[in-house]
Amino acid sequence: MKRVYVAGAMSSSNPIAFLENLRKGMRLSTECLLAGYAVFSPFIDYSLFFQLRDGEYIPLDVIQGNSMAWVEVSDCLLVAEGWESSRGTEKEIANAVRLGIPVYFSLDNLKQEMPA
Repeated sequence: MKRVYVAGAMSSSNPIAFLENLRKGMRLSTECLLAGYAVFSPFIDYSLFFQLRDGEYIPLDVIQGNSMAWVEVSDCLLVAEGWESSRGTEKEIANAVRLGIPVYFSLDNLKQEMPA
Protein backbone atom coordinates (compact mmCIF):
# COMPACT_ATOMS: atom_id res chain seq x y z
CA MET A 1 0.00 0.00 0.00
CA LYS A 2 1.46 3.37 -1.03
CA ARG A 3 1.91 5.87 1.82
CA VAL A 4 0.59 9.35 1.00
CA TYR A 5 1.24 12.42 3.13
CA VAL A 6 -1.52 14.97 2.57
CA ALA A 7 -0.15 18.51 2.93
CA GLY A 8 -1.80 21.89 2.74
CA ALA A 9 -2.65 25.14 4.46
CA MET A 10 -4.20 24.94 7.91
CA SER A 11 -3.46 28.05 9.92
CA SER A 12 -5.49 31.20 9.58
CA SER A 13 -6.25 34.18 11.80
CA ASN A 14 -9.85 33.75 10.67
CA PRO A 15 -11.50 30.82 12.52
CA ILE A 16 -13.87 30.14 9.63
CA ALA A 17 -10.98 29.98 7.15
CA PHE A 18 -9.10 27.67 9.55
CA LEU A 19 -12.08 25.30 9.66
CA GLU A 20 -12.42 25.46 5.87
CA ASN A 21 -8.74 24.56 5.52
CA LEU A 22 -9.28 21.57 7.82
CA ARG A 23 -12.35 20.50 5.88
CA LYS A 24 -10.52 20.61 2.54
CA GLY A 25 -7.54 18.69 3.87
CA MET A 26 -9.63 16.11 5.69
CA ARG A 27 -11.81 15.57 2.60
CA LEU A 28 -8.77 15.08 0.37
CA SER A 29 -7.35 12.67 2.95
CA THR A 30 -10.60 10.70 2.95
CA GLU A 31 -10.70 10.57 -0.86
CA CYS A 32 -7.11 9.34 -0.88
CA LEU A 33 -7.91 6.60 1.63
CA LEU A 34 -10.99 5.56 -0.36
CA ALA A 35 -8.79 5.37 -3.48
CA GLY A 36 -6.70 2.68 -1.77
CA TYR A 37 -3.75 4.61 -0.34
CA ALA A 38 -2.42 4.61 3.21
CA VAL A 39 -2.78 8.19 4.44
CA PHE A 40 -1.00 10.38 6.95
CA SER A 41 -3.03 13.54 7.45
CA PRO A 42 -1.79 16.38 9.64
CA PHE A 43 -5.29 17.78 9.21
CA ILE A 44 -6.39 15.54 12.09
CA ASP A 45 -3.62 16.69 14.45
CA TYR A 46 -6.17 18.90 16.17
CA SER A 47 -7.52 15.75 17.84
CA LEU A 48 -4.23 15.39 19.74
CA PHE A 49 -4.81 18.79 21.33
CA PHE A 50 -8.30 17.77 22.47
CA GLN A 51 -6.74 14.93 24.46
CA LEU A 52 -4.31 17.04 26.49
CA ARG A 53 -4.75 17.06 30.25
CA ASP A 54 -4.56 20.21 32.35
CA GLY A 55 -1.03 21.57 32.24
CA GLU A 56 0.03 19.57 29.16
CA TYR A 57 1.13 21.40 26.05
CA ILE A 58 2.33 20.37 22.58
CA PRO A 59 4.77 22.97 21.24
CA LEU A 60 4.47 23.93 17.59
CA ASP A 61 7.97 22.63 16.79
CA VAL A 62 7.01 19.20 18.21
CA ILE A 63 3.86 18.89 16.10
CA GLN A 64 5.71 20.12 13.01
CA GLY A 65 8.60 17.72 13.69
CA ASN A 66 6.13 14.86 14.00
CA SER A 67 4.64 15.74 10.63
CA MET A 68 8.04 16.10 8.97
CA ALA A 69 9.04 12.64 10.21
CA TRP A 70 6.02 11.27 8.31
CA VAL A 71 6.95 13.22 5.18
CA GLU A 72 10.33 11.47 5.26
CA VAL A 73 8.81 7.96 5.17
CA SER A 74 6.01 8.67 2.72
CA ASP A 75 5.98 7.46 -0.87
CA CYS A 76 4.65 10.84 -2.01
CA LEU A 77 3.06 14.11 -0.97
CA LEU A 78 -0.40 15.11 -2.09
CA VAL A 79 -0.97 18.83 -1.68
CA ALA A 80 -4.43 20.25 -1.04
CA GLU A 81 -5.71 23.18 -3.04
CA GLY A 82 -4.99 26.61 -1.54
CA TRP A 83 -1.58 25.77 -0.07
CA GLU A 84 0.33 28.62 -1.72
CA SER A 85 0.48 30.91 1.33
CA SER A 86 1.41 28.14 3.78
CA ARG A 87 5.00 28.29 5.02
CA GLY A 88 4.60 24.86 6.62
CA THR A 89 3.51 23.32 3.32
CA GLU A 90 6.43 25.01 1.56
CA LYS A 91 8.79 23.33 4.05
CA GLU A 92 7.10 19.95 3.57
CA ILE A 93 7.36 20.23 -0.21
CA ALA A 94 11.01 21.33 -0.02
CA ASN A 95 11.86 18.40 2.26
CA ALA A 96 10.08 15.94 -0.05
CA VAL A 97 11.90 17.32 -3.10
CA ARG A 98 15.23 17.17 -1.24
CA LEU A 99 14.55 13.49 -0.44
CA GLY A 100 13.37 12.63 -3.97
CA ILE A 101 9.78 12.06 -2.85
CA PRO A 102 7.27 12.90 -5.61
CA VAL A 103 4.85 15.77 -4.97
CA TYR A 104 1.37 15.79 -6.52
CA PHE A 105 -1.12 18.64 -6.63
CA SER A 106 -4.19 16.58 -7.53
CA LEU A 107 -5.46 13.15 -6.59
CA ASP A 108 -6.09 12.41 -10.28
CA ASN A 109 -2.39 12.96 -11.10
CA LEU A 110 -1.37 10.82 -8.14
CA LYS A 111 -3.65 7.98 -9.27
CA GLN A 112 -2.30 8.17 -12.83
CA GLU A 113 1.38 8.28 -11.89
CA MET A 114 1.41 6.17 -8.72
CA PRO A 115 -1.54 3.74 -8.68
CA ALA A 116 -2.59 2.48 -5.26
